[in-house]
Amino acid sequence: MYLTVLTDKGALIGDRIRYANTFWQRFRGLMFTSSLEPGTGLLLEPCQSVHMLFMRYAIDVLFLDQQNVVVAAYSHLRPWIGLTRWHGDARSALELPAGTIRQHGLAPGDGIRLTAGSLHDRPQPRNQS
Repeated sequence: MYLTVLTDKGALIGDRIRYANTFWQRFRGLMFTSSLEPGTGLLLEPCQSVHMLFMRYAIDVLFLDQQNVVVAAYSHLRPWIGLTRWHGDARSALELPAGTIRQHGLAPGDGIRLTAGSLHDRPQPRNQS
């Protein structure tokens, strides 16, 4: 199952966001994957920092507090050498394709909405012609 992530203004950030909430899911994260396509990502919970060891591509990372407000934003974290600070006020980290933060103008203080399921999983309305 996926999560759908929207800005607090309703703009779609991604609708194929995987959820990692076990030790092994968080430990593996995106390591050894080849890329993140637009609309995809990974929500790590709990998570207060991330590293880029064993990563092959850059990503954007948003750290979110208990109310899903952005407490820190990192654009284009570089593979292998990227590292974030420790964010004790964060509950989770949202890893997204590089360029997503800039595309949506996201910054600390912005709200994020998370809903269960992908837009692709939802039934489509029938044409009533």
